[in-house]
Amino acid sequence: MEDRRQRKGVRVSLAYLELTDLPPDVKYSYGDCLVELDLSHNKITDLKFLADLPRIQSLVLDSNQITSHVKIPLCRNLQTCLFINTLAKSCPSLRILSMMNNEAAPSFFNGGTFSQYMDYRYFVISSLPKLEVLDYSNISQEERNQAKRLYPAVIVDNRKTQRRKKPHS
Repeated sequence: MEDRRQRKGVRVSLAYLELTDLPPDVKYSYGDCLVELDLSHNKITDLKFLADLPRIQSLVLDSNQITSHVKIPLCRNLQTCLFINTLAKSCPSLRILSMMNNEAAPSFFNGGTFSQYMDYRYFVISSLPKLEVLDYSNISQEERNQAKRLYPAVIVDNRKTQRRKKPHS
């Protein structure tokens, strides 16, 4: 008989605990059935633990120490999250992404300017075509058009990612 947790899926919040990694007991106890995980306001730098969460659908990583060099394992079911080129390859179904207050996402929270935030936003929108919400804000058709103009055609496959050069304004 199937475990009740596996049928329903488990939601876990480990926000504000100063974690640097997902605790082993969480992986062991809930890895196969964890569908929602909030790791906000921790000290996470590495996302390798996602390989142990095959059913993960929603991951919140606001206010961590994630950089643009992070490696992300394949997460076929992840729909709500987090890193652009790597995400485009590893999480092809991503619809919601929140990177607020992380180094990789310039904003007012971490000393970035409005112009830097908008450039980041357009880059993310152009790289993740299924994305509907970025940093808790719906993506408009106007933003999609601007993103396409600023960051033309992204080709993503399992071997490499290529981007045509940004046009000069």
